[in-house]
Amino acid sequence: MPTIRQLKRRIQSVKNTAKITNALQMVAASKMRRAQDRAGQAKPYAEKMRTVLAGLASQSGGEGDEALHPLLETRPVRNIAVLHITPDRGLCGGLNSNINRSGGTFVAMQHEPVQVVAVGKKGRDFFTRAHVHISAEFTDLGDYPTQAETQGISRLIIDDYLNGVVDRVYVSFSEFVTTATQRPVTRQLLPIEPPAMEGDGEAFLSDYIFEPSPEVVLARLLPRYIEMQIYEAVLQNAASFQSAQMVAMKNATDNANDITRELTLTYNKTRQEQITKELLDIVGGAAALEG
Repeated sequence: MPTIRQLKRRIQSVKNTAKITNALQMVAASKMRRAQDRAGQAKPYAEKMRTVLAGLASQSGGEGDEALHPLLETRPVRNIAVLHITPDRGLCGGLNSNINRSGGTFVAMQHEPVQVVAVGKKGRDFFTRAHVHISAEFTDLGDYPTQAETQGISRLIIDDYLNGVVDRVYVSFSEFVTTATQRPVTRQLLPIEPPAMEGDGEAFLSDYIFEPSPEVVLARLLPRYIEMQIYEAVLQNAASFQSAQMVAMKNATDNANDITRELTLTYNKTRQEQITKELLDIVGGAAALEG
């Protein structure tokens, strides 16, 4: 059984840990709200862009559409790129392991050579240990990444696809669902698969005037569409990290408080037993003197 001194040291150690985890929980909670707002603010723009893209694509159903824009071109797959987005830090429960497991499983299922563009230190380290080729890495985007900071990622992905370095690109990230739920997602980024247009495409285009032509607008819109997809994925991942860290630190603080209560109870019992033993020794010594 541990001594009283050992119990006191352990209680103090657990209390100090609880203070640290509680501080991290409050910091994550303050950042989480802003990260969630930024991820939510990007959705209306992305949804409207998908609607416009679907409407323009629905009007491009004639012959020779494969040459309309290279980003829409589907070609034989010889090389695959995976844009793997993860946080730079840990202390967020199972978020990093879930993303890496999902991305690693997807890479292992591919029959063609795969190269990874790692955004975040956790994903970079994971694929480095797995001996997967990492063609580029982007780290330290911060808690509130801006679209300007993700332009380099988008430019690299688009250039590699246009130059034929890769024939298909996927993006893997953690999608923010709720504060307690983050879902790893892997979806195709290139070639672009325009969303299906609901309703009549002619009716959609009748509400807009495109200059100089819908084809030219579509060609200008497609790179922006890729940039927005990547930026939205980075924002979703940032919101997921802050939420997961807040939940993980709250659970850690609660567990530390529970351990403190159990250790305090054990300490009191041990102290009571020691006092009782000392009293018995005193009474026994006094009885021996009287005898």
